[in-house]
Amino acid sequence: VQLQASGGGLVQAGGSLRLSCAASGRTFSSYAMGWFRQAPGKEREFVAAISWSGASTGYTDSVRGRFTISRDNTKNTVYLRMISLKPEDTAVYYCAVGTSWPPRDYWGQGTQVTVSS
Repeated sequence: VQLQASGGGLVQAGGSLRLSCAASGRTFSSYAMGWFRQAPGKEREFVAAISWSGASTGYTDSVRGRFTISRDNTKNTVYLRMISLKPEDTAVYYCAVGTSWPPRDYWGQGTQVTVSS
């Protein structure tokens, strides 16, 4: 299984980014997909997750209302639309796929998001 994340970068506070993560290597039927992040010196934390059908989503409180997770099952791809970005959103963002909630079975390599003040 491979998860390829992309879309990170440097953005000013208040700006926006969209992360993508394409999964390959197996069939992901019934698998949830999600995003985690890890800031320097901190533990990895849950950001958002979406069920296989897309009917269920979940967000950590600090991003709810600013981040939107979505998925395209025809492409085995999960997206994270981030708006109103804050310096505290700076982190390496990791995508994950799995059968648990939030998903943790398979991990991508991470993409850096840096928000300048």
